[in-house]
Amino acid sequence: MPKYSIGLDFGTNSCRSVIIDITDGTELGTTVFDYPSGVLGILTDPADPNVARQNPQDYIDGLEFIIKGSVEEAKSNCSDFSAADVIGIGVDTTGSTPISVDKNGKPLALTDQFRDNLNAMVWLWKDHTAHAEAAEITSKAKELRPQYLAKCGGTYSSEWWWAKILHLKRCDPEVFEAAHSFVEHCDFIPALLSGNTEPLSMKRSVCAAGHKAMYSEEWGGLPDKEFLDQLDPALSDLRDRLFAEASSSDQLAGTLCSEWADRTGLSEGTPIAVGAFDCHMGAVACGVKEGVLTKILGTSTCDIAVMPNSKPLDDIPGLCGIVEGSVLPGHYGIEAGQSAVGDIFLWLVNNLVPDTYGESSDEKFVKMEQMMAESGPGSSGLIALDWNNGNRTVLVDVRLSGLLLGQTLQTKAHEIYRAYIEATAFGALTIINRIEEYGVPINEVVTTGGLAVKNDTLMQIYADVLNRPLKVAMSDQTCAVGAALFGASCSGDYEISELQENCAKVRKKIYNPNTENVSVYNELYSLYSKLHDSFGTEKWSGNLSDVMKRLISIREEQRS
Repeated sequence: MPKYSIGLDFGTNSCRSVIIDITDGTELGTTVFDYPSGVLGILTDPADPNVARQNPQDYIDGLEFIIKGSVEEAKSNCSDFSAADVIGIGVDTTGSTPISVDKNGKPLALTDQFRDNLNAMVWLWKDHTAHAEAAEITSKAKELRPQYLAKCGGTYSSEWWWAKILHLKRCDPEVFEAAHSFVEHCDFIPALLSGNTEPLSMKRSVCAAGHKAMYSEEWGGLPDKEFLDQLDPALSDLRDRLFAEASSSDQLAGTLCSEWADRTGLSEGTPIAVGAFDCHMGAVACGVKEGVLTKILGTSTCDIAVMPNSKPLDDIPGLCGIVEGSVLPGHYGIEAGQSAVGDIFLWLVNNLVPDTYGESSDEKFVKMEQMMAESGPGSSGLIALDWNNGNRTVLVDVRLSGLLLGQTLQTKAHEIYRAYIEATAFGALTIINRIEEYGVPINEVVTTGGLAVKNDTLMQIYADVLNRPLKVAMSDQTCAVGAALFGASCSGDYEISELQENCAKVRKKIYNPNTENVSVYNELYSLYSKLHDSFGTEKWSGNLSDVMKRLISIREEQRS
């Protein structure tokens, strides 16, 4: 009999579903739901650009819509399809994206008391309001529990769990006191589908807990109460209302309850996998294994690598964490990434690119890519730092900002665009260099996301800067496909490795490095590294007086 699995992917601006045939990865149906609240699904505060929240009702409405939509599309595309043949459900979300809930697991934002309170909404991953608390957590952990920081790269981020909860307690005590517990988005959706939203009994994701909440079996789970008490006694009290164990996504979170079976058309009792973050599941659908880095290219990026847990692996400073089981069973999951990539390009085209390049954003991007193709690396004389939304890794500092260097009165918009593409590629190389420095080989890169599919020039620049072949995942929905693979695996009938072999495929086109371009980018990267260290670290000492002149020399050489 045919066997299908459904993956549910909750992103920054929308959620989507995909139903796959687990024998070969064929996608039978997919549906997208754009979050209606706020701007592109994000609730913001004009007084504070660091605020990024979401309405949990959007998740619930979207959940029903995307499952029903993909089931109907699968029926239309395949006459033999039956919802009864869906053997599993997998869920991925952004993170850290904590939700304040009552004792029954109901989001506070859905209660009459807090329906209009921005602080009671879901705190999206890209909310950076907790930068002061993150610095405080980092400082206190360095003093009292350095082992906590060692597992998450040496610096705690404002994007993460404890910083956001502590900031909520300080900025809105009423919401904090009303919250019985907090739940990651990737834990909330499986719990909702299974009908068990009680915070203490729902299954929690080791991907979320390990990478964002300082969870490790090495010290008994979450940070101990003594340490949390040093931050705020309220956090120590909260610990008892959170969770004691966390599980990998090949484990069962529950089975589909009757209510959600009726709402979606799937069969009651369908297995539901423990949730995880989008890029970790996306990496599985990209074929992640030892020696392969998977790179999710979107508004931001997330880089995922793995190492078998049978091999020794040191802690890697500056990364988002090393967590056993967060990606593949039997492997350490290694996470890094950049806080803004596509977002930088959108900012540029929406604010600085003149209408002479086109009327719409899409027209401007097409025109700039055409004009970039006529020039080579270094020909603009520009170099940039890709920190327009802070630095996620390896500096882990949200208080950094972007930089463009080398402009003249002749500088054109498409040259600035290329400089920002190159800057994000240099940031990616910095991450790879750090990972390899600690003994993790990166022989090839598999990419996914809209940028990987739509922008040939960007992909070639990345291949030249990274000096590695770049492959592109076959599916446009790798995060959802990865979730579907775990949905099939959690039933216990299939190993993830077997499902990867069947379904994790790449496209025929491979972007191979251009030797001449690699040489130029090596020189430009040395300048990027100097700017990176001088603006991003306190210990750097040196002289930047040669940077502009070297950029001019490279520009003149390339143009000649």
